[in-house]
Amino acid sequence: MSSRTYRYRVVDVFTQNALEGNQLGVFPEATGIDDATMQRIAKELNIAETTFILPATRPDCVANVRIFTPAREMPFAGHPTVGSSFVLMDEGVIPRETTQFSLDEKVGAIPVRVEKGEHGRPLIWLTTPAITYGKTCDPKLCAEALGIEPADLHGAPPQIVGAGNPAVFVAVKDKDVVDRAWLDSRGMASLKNAAGESVFAFVFAPTKLGAYSRMFAPEHGVAEDPATGSATGPLAAYMMRHGLIARGNGSRFISEQGAKMKRRSILHIQIDWDRGTDAIEVGGYVSPIIEGKMTLPDLIAD
Repeated sequence: MSSRTYRYRVVDVFTQNALEGNQLGVFPEATGIDDATMQRIAKELNIAETTFILPATRPDCVANVRIFTPAREMPFAGHPTVGSSFVLMDEGVIPRETTQFSLDEKVGAIPVRVEKGEHGRPLIWLTTPAITYGKTCDPKLCAEALGIEPADLHGAPPQIVGAGNPAVFVAVKDKDVVDRAWLDSRGMASLKNAAGESVFAFVFAPTKLGAYSRMFAPEHGVAEDPATGSATGPLAAYMMRHGLIARGNGSRFISEQGAKMKRRSILHIQIDWDRGTDAIEVGGYVSPIIEGKMTLPDLIAD
C-alpha cells in the first residue's frame, strides 16, 4: 500500500518560553488530507488544537486555516490563529517583514497584525470577531458546577459571551478561588443546565495587570485549556461591560492563564476604547518546539 508523508510542527503559543503556553500542532501543507482524517490526526496528537493549512478560499486572505480539537472542528480559535500565523511567517509563506494580513477561517476572514516585540521577536495580534452577549446564568448553579461557593463570586453576574465559541464567564474574588475551581462531567452537566446550552467555562479574577484565568471545555475534548485566545476578546468585553477594567490602566493589559496546570500563558489584550468591543485585539508570542513527519496510507489520506 502506498502512503503519503506530511510535515507538521508543534509550537507553544502565548509564551516566550518553550514547554509553557498552549501547544498547537500545525500541518503547513495539508492539501490531500480529508476532513475526517484531519479529525483523526487531531485526536492522535491529542493536544488542545491542531491546524491544517490549505489554499485560501477568500481573495483577501493568505491561507485557509482549519482548526480541530481532539473532538471537533472549531469555527475560530485564538491560539491556532496566532500559532499558524507564526509558522506561515517562519516558513516564508508570508514574508517575515509583513505587518498585516488575514487568515481564512470558518468564522470568516480574521485580520492579523504583527509588531516587533521583546528581543525583536514577533508579537502577533488578531482582531476578535464580532462579540455576542447571551443570557446571564444563575450564580449559585455556576458556583456549584465549578466546585466553589457562591460567596467566592466577585459580584458581576455570570454571563454567556462569545466570538464564535460561547463561554460562561464567571468572575471570582481572587486567584486562590480561580485555582480551586474545577469542572468534571457532573459539573459540566450542571453548567449546561444553568446556561441552557453547551459552553466553555471561563473563570477569572480581576488583577492589577488585567485578569488571572482558567478555562474548561470537557465536551470539546479539552479538560483544561492553557490559553484561550478566542475567549480573551470576550473576556475583555465582559470586563468592560461590568466595570472590571479601568480606562486609566491604558489600552493594554494581560490575561494570565494556565499557571495552575504549569503551562503559564500570557495573552496580551489591546482595546481601542473609542470603538469598544469592535476593536479588541488579542496578541502573543510563539515558541517553536517540535518538527516532525506523519505518514498516512493513501486509503486514509484520500
